[in-house]
Amino acid sequence: MNTIIRKSMLSVAGLAFAGGVFAGPIAAHANPVDAKPVAVAVQSSAPKPQGDQSRIALNDEQTANVKAIIAATKKAGLPERAAVISIATSLQESKLENLGHLGEKNDHDSLGLFQQRPTSGWGTPEQITNPEYSTTAFLKGLKQVDGWQDMPLTDAAQTVQVSAYPDAYAQWEQQATDLVAQHWNS
Repeated sequence: MNTIIRKSMLSVAGLAFAGGVFAGPIAAHANPVDAKPVAVAVQSSAPKPQGDQSRIALNDEQTANVKAIIAATKKAGLPERAAVISIATSLQESKLENLGHLGEKNDHDSLGLFQQRPTSGWGTPEQITNPEYSTTAFLKGLKQVDGWQDMPLTDAAQTVQVSAYPDAYAQWEQQATDLVAQHWNS
């Protein structure tokens, strides 16, 4: 392997030298006044958020839930992208609040950060309202989605959550990305 890398590097260096030998005399006669700066596009590894973005101010409880989601993601051995998807999902589902039963306002029997339903097999009410458990359950579903790492956030979240509003997750991607960047290493 090292031999291949070394030969590749020597080939690139040789081409650069040869290019300099042939282009050098031409470049030496170029008029520097005519030189124009060249814009270079830099590709980011993180996908750009889709659509209009929403943002809310977080209180201490919501920030603690962000940290719990990140801790569970790390414990599961998953990358930052999984935490971004998880936090964006929770922002959409509960605004990062660990919701209990909301009576008439409740969507069926949905509970917790991710509005998971005991009757849909997510766990008991006590489990679902535990931030570590609910995040781990969400991540377990996410890991079963082929290609989740590279798909748009809203598609990955929707595949796990099966929401009536499948495109709604996208609006939280920038805030979720910012929160992960802020808290991942803290």
